[in-house]
Amino acid sequence: MTAHSTVVVTRHPVDGLSADAHVAEVTLNRPEKLNAWTGEMRGLLVAALEGAAADDTCRGVVLTGAGRAFCAGQDLAETAAIDPDDHAAAEAWIDDFGRLFRAVRALDKPVVAAVNGVAAGSGFQFALLADLRIGHAGVRMGQPEVLSGIPSITGIWAMRGILGRAKTAEFALTGRLVDGVEAQRLGLLSRLVDEDRVKAEALAEAARLAALPPGAVALTKGRLRELDDAGLDEAIEAAKKVHTAAYATGEPQQEMARFLAGRRR
Repeated sequence: MTAHSTVVVTRHPVDGLSADAHVAEVTLNRPEKLNAWTGEMRGLLVAALEGAAADDTCRGVVLTGAGRAFCAGQDLAETAAIDPDDHAAAEAWIDDFGRLFRAVRALDKPVVAAVNGVAAGSGFQFALLADLRIGHAGVRMGQPEVLSGIPSITGIWAMRGILGRAKTAEFALTGRLVDGVEAQRLGLLSRLVDEDRVKAEALAEAARLAALPPGAVALTKGRLRELDDAGLDEAIEAAKKVHTAAYATGEPQQEMARFLAGRRR
């Protein structure tokens, strides 16, 4: 993929392994929009992740964002246009995220998120799918979907295993974002480093994990997936029902239009 793509893949050699062994850095590359994604961008991202999964020379993956954000979540200009009567469009939108989430989780090699800036909404959920997350004190992380009239359904699934019910409810209902220090305290970040070291530390951590016995890593990750695969399946089905009902009211479209017009809550 070229540097002009909204998803860029860079190969980083791993010392001490075979000559072509590498860590794949997968970068969301829409910095002018804080890497907020569209359906097309998520399609490119799924292709990149599936490519890494199929490449035996790829021994680890780092997820990050270009510029000052990791991922601000859904580009609201795209979803604000969903017709309240188009139930199929609302369901297809959720299925799209299901494909992305499963593409990350299907990776049998270690995945490290370099959280370089804001990670919000579905972008926050995406970061939580990584095995480890490295960020800095100035990052902002959270689930502000409710502020745009969007129910947080897959977000509840992604957060609950880390935060527990009480904090998950707080994040989902208030839409508040936390800084990196609190994110680490809550387990949302694995480690804090200086801002200018986030990507380098994530790549170094991925290289360290890449040097571990790959069979043991894959089997361990497989067992971790088994623990909550059913929960993800249930969350996707629930999200399709809930989002279809929500979009049918027109409330999300109205709130997103308010946001896009600069009238934020």
